[in-house]
Amino acid sequence: MLDRRLYRTALVLTIVGIAIAAYLTYVHYAGIEPACSTGGCEVVQTSEWADVYGVPVALIGLLGYIGILASLLALRGDAQLFVSAALSLVGFAYSGYLTYQELFTIKAICQWCVASAVVLTLLAIVTLWRLLASVGKPMEGADAG
Repeated sequence: MLDRRLYRTALVLTIVGIAIAAYLTYVHYAGIEPACSTGGCEVVQTSEWADVYGVPVALIGLLGYIGILASLLALRGDAQLFVSAALSLVGFAYSGYLTYQELFTIKAICQWCVASAVVLTLLAIVTLWRLLASVGKPMEGADAG
């Protein structure tokens, strides 16, 4: 019962993350300014940390969220638990790095980036919780007898 709730929570968070990253990817390729209440979105989105070897961080985030969604929908059992947790933790770590850059290097805050960081933090918690809750239970495919 708990796993089902955590699974659904992970799905909802992933879809929210996809929406945020898709919006930022659209903004990047459309060459428009993002809607912003903090005043720092444009500064962050045009900083040197907004792309990695010419690939927008927003697109990397979108692909990461899609990877998490795919792991939740296409994989089963232990593989799903491990892959979704691993991808979420990688996203959380990279998001932490980018948040550090926003606060201490760029000195500007993007509300969309903060929202994505919150989503990734929650996703990391939920997927790790699912993984750790499965420890000690019989492994998928193991003989019960």
